[in-house]
Amino acid sequence: MSEYTGYHGNSLEFLKANKISIGDSVKILADITYSGIVMPRYEHSDDKHIVLKLKSGYNIGLEIKNIENVEKKSSIEKKIETNEKIEKNDNLPNILLLSTGGTIASKIDYRTGAVTPVLTAEELNSSVPELGKIANIETKVLFSEYSENIMPEHWVKIAETVKEYSKSQYTGIIIAHGTDTMHYTSSYLSFALAGFPIPIALVGSQRSSDRASSDAALNLIGAVKFLTESKTNGIYIAMHQDENDETIACHIGTRVRKNHTSKRGAFQTIGNDPAFLIVNNKIQKNMKRDFFKVNEFAPKIKINQKVALVKYHPGYNPDSLRNLIDSGVKAIIFEGTGLGHIGENMYPVVKIANEKGIFMGMTSQCIDGMVRMTVYESGRDLLNLGIIPLENMIPEIALVKAMWVTGNTEKFDEIKENMLKEIALEFST
Repeated sequence: MSEYTGYHGNSLEFLKANKISIGDSVKILADITYSGIVMPRYEHSDDKHIVLKLKSGYNIGLEIKNIENVEKKSSIEKKIETNEKIEKNDNLPNILLLSTGGTIASKIDYRTGAVTPVLTAEELNSSVPELGKIANIETKVLFSEYSENIMPEHWVKIAETVKEYSKSQYTGIIIAHGTDTMHYTSSYLSFALAGFPIPIALVGSQRSSDRASSDAALNLIGAVKFLTESKTNGIYIAMHQDENDETIACHIGTRVRKNHTSKRGAFQTIGNDPAFLIVNNKIQKNMKRDFFKVNEFAPKIKINQKVALVKYHPGYNPDSLRNLIDSGVKAIIFEGTGLGHIGENMYPVVKIANEKGIFMGMTSQCIDGMVRMTVYESGRDLLNLGIIPLENMIPEIALVKAMWVTGNTEKFDEIKENMLKEIALEFST
């Protein structure tokens, strides 16, 4: 990292004139007196401000024209970390952590504020030393992506890696993942790795590790405790239950959504309570049905991306649906209104899709409740046009399941049968 990363024009001249670099500890007099560390800036930032990290862990921007005096307190030389080798404790269970990116698998450089991936078990132990008292953590980096950049091909890579550990000595597997698309990944793994003999927990962080309110370490500790003590299998998402630090919730990977952009308790189980809660280090089981355990694990990891999720709305242009049909989609998941409806102006194009043998499934835009297409005439019309109600499957989960199902069979009857068959607790009762 450059000693002036993100600074240019006036802000760069200001730093150079005062012989200040990123990472220097300074005392600045403006409207009040501020003490902190000079931080790097985004490459597209303006040239009118400098960024300071306060002792509280929060960053503030100070406009240069309002700075009356600046005093450099110290320059901290960047040190090369030397992590001592961790001795394996044979009395503790073994956990594998697979990193795909996201804040949860990162650490903060408090000299510069830069977030860098945690690459080794030694670095992880240094960042979250509590883990070493619970389990032996082994790490492997698959890739490092923001979750919005994780695509179905990444899901396949994760699944291919995980399946190699089905007969390993690990008690459980953690997948460090960004939060924005975490439930897409968890649902795919739930279908592709159905019957995996040990539990898998996807873990993320809503707040970066340089913030006083970060949830990264506690989510990770809760996940490791869950994996080592729950005596279950299946795929879960482990995150804060709410804004407090007492409870970590473990959600079934096919029954969960991210329902808030920034709260620590952003993830919620739809239609029920979280499967497990870790409350003050004690595990509470809420789920009434367990994942299926099979004698022989038989993963199916193929996927077909020619599937569409159509969110119906007043004014939706049927030509958009026609374009999807012409593009060669193998399945269409409708996110309909209420009990499972779309406007009658869509019917002619729906009929075309049905005649072409395209699977069409109906979900609801409502957060909770069942699709019931027999209640109203419009729903019964759609049933006659070949749309299949998908009970209370979450729309995004239905999309991922359709990708997985059509990736493993091209026969319409088998696609329909598997979309309606419960694979990984995707239907809530």
